Amino acid sequence: MCLTGYLAYDLFERVRTDRDLIRQETPYVEYALSDFKGELPAAYDSREAGRKPFVKDQGALGTCWAVAASSALETYFLPEEQYIFSADHISLQNSFAGNQRDGGGYGMLMAYLTAWQGPVLEEDDPYGDGVSRDDLLPVKHVQEIQSLKEKDYTAIKRAVYEYGAVQSSIYMDLKDTYSSSVYYNQLEYSYYYNGEEKSNHDVLIIGWDDYYFADRFNAKARRNGAFICQNSWGSEFGDDGVFYISYEDVNIGNNCIVYTGVEEPDNYDRIYQTDLCGQTGVLGYGDGECYFSNIYTSNGSEDLEAVGFYALGKNTEYEIFVIKDWENMNAFAKQKPLQKGIIEQQGYYTVKLAEAVLLEAGERYAVVVRVNTPDCIHPVAMEYVAGETTKTVDISDGEGYISHSGVIWERVEEKHACNICLKAYTKYR
Repeated sequence: MCLTGYLAYDLFERVRTDRDLIRQETPYVEYALSDFKGELPAAYDSREAGRKPFVKDQGALGTCWAVAASSALETYFLPEEQYIFSADHISLQNSFAGNQRDGGGYGMLMAYLTAWQGPVLEEDDPYGDGVSRDDLLPVKHVQEIQSLKEKDYTAIKRAVYEYGAVQSSIYMDLKDTYSSSVYYNQLEYSYYYNGEEKSNHDVLIIGWDDYYFADRFNAKARRNGAFICQNSWGSEFGDDGVFYISYEDVNIGNNCIVYTGVEEPDNYDRIYQTDLCGQTGVLGYGDGECYFSNIYTSNGSEDLEAVGFYALGKNTEYEIFVIKDWENMNAFAKQKPLQKGIIEQQGYYTVKLAEAVLLEAGERYAVVVRVNTPDCIHPVAMEYVAGETTKTVDISDGEGYISHSGVIWERVEEKHACNICLKAYTKYR
C-alpha cells in the first residue's frame, strides 16, 4: 500500500487527440481528447492489442506510483518497441527527500521525468535491492505529461486507446495479493469501493468494458461498466495482475495522468532548468495575467529550439520571448513574441519554436513567457520548500523574475524564495 502523495493535486488537465498534432498555425489550439468525435468501441483491452506492459510486483515498498509510471511508459511504445523501465530508479533517483517506504505522487513523477533524470532500463537498475546507480542517463526524454480528472471517462478511454494506459489513483483496502476485502471479488477479479476514503494507491487503466455486469461486484453497482486495470502486486493478483474496477468506484478517474510526449534522448542536446522538484507551488497577482522568466548562460554555440512550462488553467493564452545578450529586464520592453498560442487544458508542455534562436558560448539570455489564464489567480508554476519532502529544493542556482504587466519585475529568489518552472532546450551547432 502506498500513498499517492502530497503533490497529487489538480494538475495537467490538457489532453490531445493526435500524437502528431499539427502545430504550424499561429496561434494554434491543442484540443482535448474529450472533444475528439471519433467513435469509441464499447469495450477495449490493451492486452488484445499487444500493449500490456510487464507485470511488476512492488513488494512491501511504497512504490506503486513509480511502478505504475514505469509500466505506463512501457505501454506508450508497445507493441512496436519493447522496454522494461526501472521503478527503482524513479523512486530512488529523484530530487526529493524520502525513501521507497514513504510513498510518492504525481508531482514527483513529473519532476523526475521532465528533468530528464529518467527513465532508465530495469536491467541497469533492478528493483528492490536497495541500490540505485547515480550515473545512469535517461534512455528516453519525456517532454509532455497530461492529466485527466473529474471522471472524464470519454477522455480516459481515448487516452488509453491512443497511448496504451492511463495512471489513476484509487482507494485500496487490500494490503497485498493474499489479503481479502469486502470490496474485492476474488472470483470475478472485480473491485468496487463506495466509501469515503481518499485515494491511496495507483493502478494502470489499460482498457474498459461498458457491458461488464454490475452484479459481478461485491457491492451492487447501479449500472454496468468497468475499467480494466493492471495492479503492481505481481502476476498472482487477479488475472495475471489485471482486475476490473467499477465505473462507479468513487475514486477511479478522479485523478489521472497520461504520458503523451516521449521522445528519443537525442531530441535535444541540453536542458536548462532550475526546478528539479518541479511545481510545488504557484505565483500570480490575483488574476490570470502574468509574465515569468528565467535567465540562463549558454554552455556553447547552441540553437535554442524549444521552451517547456506549465499551463495551470484552461484556455491559457501564451506568448514566448527570448532576450539575447541579457543585461536586465529593461530590455524586455522592445521585444516581440517569437511564438504564441492557446493551450486549452492544464499541463506541462514543450513548445517547439518555429525558428531557433542562435546562442553564442557564454551568452546570457532570458526566456520569457506571458500567460493569460482565465479563472486562475496564480498562473505561474514555481518550486519552493513546501514541506519535509521538498526540503532539498535549491534556489541558489536560479535567476528568475515575474511581472504583472512586463514593466516592473520581481526577482523571485529574493522576493518569494522560489525558482520559476521554466525550461529551455538547445541543440549544439
